[in-house]
Amino acid sequence: MNDPGTDPLSVAEADSPHPWHRFVALGDSFTEGIGDPNPDSPGGHRGWADRVAEELARDRDNFAYANLAIRGRLLNKIIEEQLQPALDLRPDLVTICAGGNDVIRPGGDPDKLAEKMDAAIARLAGSGATVVLFTGPDLGTTPVLGSVRARVAVYNENLRTIAARRDVVIADMWALRELSNREMWAPDRLHFSPLGHHTIAMMVLDTLAVAHTLEPSEPKPLQAKNWRTARTEDLSWAREYFMPWVVRRVRHRSSGDGIAAKRPDAGPMFGGQGMPPGSAD
Repeated sequence: MNDPGTDPLSVAEADSPHPWHRFVALGDSFTEGIGDPNPDSPGGHRGWADRVAEELARDRDNFAYANLAIRGRLLNKIIEEQLQPALDLRPDLVTICAGGNDVIRPGGDPDKLAEKMDAAIARLAGSGATVVLFTGPDLGTTPVLGSVRARVAVYNENLRTIAARRDVVIADMWALRELSNREMWAPDRLHFSPLGHHTIAMMVLDTLAVAHTLEPSEPKPLQAKNWRTARTEDLSWAREYFMPWVVRRVRHRSSGDGIAAKRPDAGPMFGGQGMPPGSAD
């Protein structure tokens, strides 16, 4: 017989790993998983969202996950192309990271972007789903992107205000100081490395108070480089990654042109219901 002072629903929730059954991720290259290549993952990239879904799917029957993010997308496109499809999937957990590609462009206005984001968050929160809203990382030590640090900080403050107003969860990358380590970033210096995605996935799960199997991974110490070596690497990076990025901006092209969402439908994360990798006979 139950203790008269015990709420049966609370007992059920305590025995459950978490309350969510359907997770949908919205965004751009960050959420698509660029920088974390994996040939076994849909689209060839894993990323923090897949890593979070893997943990949420463990020991959870009928867990479904969709990832609608597409690299290069600006905030308007994310809202136009992903918001309604996400709502149509009827998720009970939604994550959104958007506006970063807008903020780093010349003239990116963090206040106007926040107005658009606020309207989108209102719709997502109005669906009854738990909504997780990402702040941007601190770009102060990042080559080139460090120049827009102040705009990112203003945008983040706007996002925190939106989160408080709409009662949604903030996944605070700005406060994740580990991201200042160079090994957290991919060779293009624009996206996160597998280690960066892993670290961010841990932060998201911790923010949601979900028990998980991910362990902190310390970056390897980097050898000091002389000026000539560092300069040579910078020039090589500029030719291979930065100049193509600039050319796309000038030509009003996107790295996501012709790319479709890697997980447009909500489906099982693994081969079977809640089945982690390697558990099949």
